[in-house]
Amino acid sequence: MLTQDELKNLVGQAALQYVVPGEIVGVGTGSTVNKFIDALASMRDQIKGAVSSSVASTERLLALGIPVFDANEVGELSVYIDGADEIDHQGNMIKGGGAALTREKIVAAQSRRFVCIADESKLVPTLGKFPLPVEAIPMATQRLVRQFAALGGVAKVRMKGGEPLVTDNGQHILDVTGLQIRDPLAFESEVNQWPGVVTVGVFAHQRAQICLLGTASGVKTLTF
Repeated sequence: MLTQDELKNLVGQAALQYVVPGEIVGVGTGSTVNKFIDALASMRDQIKGAVSSSVASTERLLALGIPVFDANEVGELSVYIDGADEIDHQGNMIKGGGAALTREKIVAAQSRRFVCIADESKLVPTLGKFPLPVEAIPMATQRLVRQFAALGGVAKVRMKGGEPLVTDNGQHILDVTGLQIRDPLAFESEVNQWPGVVTVGVFAHQRAQICLLGTASGVKTLTF
């Protein structure tokens, strides 16, 4: 039986086939993406560089000699490669466990194709078991807690070291439990309209076209 770390290595390597030589690749955030970044180092002379969705990924890319571009410096990206906290059978995802959801969604929107890399435990019939991250402006968090309660969800401010976690964008994160998100596109559209929401961690407008799923029998490719 392969360990979770070995599964992450497998999908990280498998994602290299979607990197277009001579172009700039969109790179996400998280432990699975770290395996992809490490694998990408073997191709660093074949690509122009990367656009990164977090400070942590930028630091890892630069340490491996991969140039990192500001998103505003480049046009459309051919591919964005990132993980997910949950993905359903239509390619809709919950993302943001690593608190980088806003930048992840920006880079995803800039890319023609989203390739999700994950292990099979992330594939679910309905989104919502994983706590939904929502990046929010701090003065709005308690009002948003009440709005999620009206939908049957329990929202809590994510803490770090006894203080609210602060994102790369200077905002806070709400983690919402108790939801079953049966219509991810409609849910994302609704919550996006709530004043104080910076980004909701449902990726339906920017869903994955491909998912490379690490399984006990190897990498399974799902196409949506």
